Amino acid sequence: MGSWPALQLQQADDDDLVQAFLIDYNLAAVEGSTFFFHNPDDRDRAAVALRASFPALETRAVEVADEDWAARSQANLRSVRVGALVVSPPWDAQPGSLVIQPSMGFGTGHHATTRLCLAALQQIPLNDRTVIDIGTGSGVLAIAARRLGASGVLAIDDDADAIAAAEENVRLNQESRIALEVADLRASKIGQFDIVTANLTGGLLIASADRLLSFAIAGGRLVLSGFMEHEERDVIAAFAACPVEHRTQEDEWLCAVLRRP
Repeated sequence: MGSWPALQLQQADDDDLVQAFLIDYNLAAVEGSTFFFHNPDDRDRAAVALRASFPALETRAVEVADEDWAARSQANLRSVRVGALVVSPPWDAQPGSLVIQPSMGFGTGHHATTRLCLAALQQIPLNDRTVIDIGTGSGVLAIAARRLGASGVLAIDDDADAIAAAEENVRLNQESRIALEVADLRASKIGQFDIVTANLTGGLLIASADRLLSFAIAGGRLVLSGFMEHEERDVIAAFAACPVEHRTQEDEWLCAVLRRP
């Protein structure tokens, strides 16, 4: 029987912030206060970074036996409604819902940033528009964009496992006109689109602002999320040339829709 490298953390008031922080370290999944990684190197790098950024947080590196823990941790997930869209795991699929298989990634609709982005997409005219979904994860935003009328979607992620999961979800939803690619947003040749969705982290949005802007046509929209209230000023400042058309918040998480001049 195999095992998974993991970090066990004390329960903290800022669990969502810790989870968002750890996504940059190839986080595989979360079960309670145990955070699983694809390999020991990612776990060890994450532990060092956590100690530097969250000095009061106690961490313990462990190896967890693979006893279908991922399936157990996801088994209680149920459908989530966001406006006119319903996101469902296969065992709770609703008629017309977006069916997302919970696996090693995120994006099942149970995190605030996913819900905020799904709501934001419903505020933008998508009929016959092109969309790029950056850091697609499960592919839920790409699938939602097609369901809302987008003529074509490019979904990219630098994690091959995420793209494999997104491909499975595209098949589950019998969607077409969604291209999926393993690509680094900072270096890949990508092109321009009517709508750019980027549910990343505050730090990555700030560092990649010019690059993200280059993906949007003049007059196009950027749907930005994955950042928290205390990061809002810096994130918006990084896109200073773009007026904010729409801003929503759930707990400490934010989503902003910007228009490129």
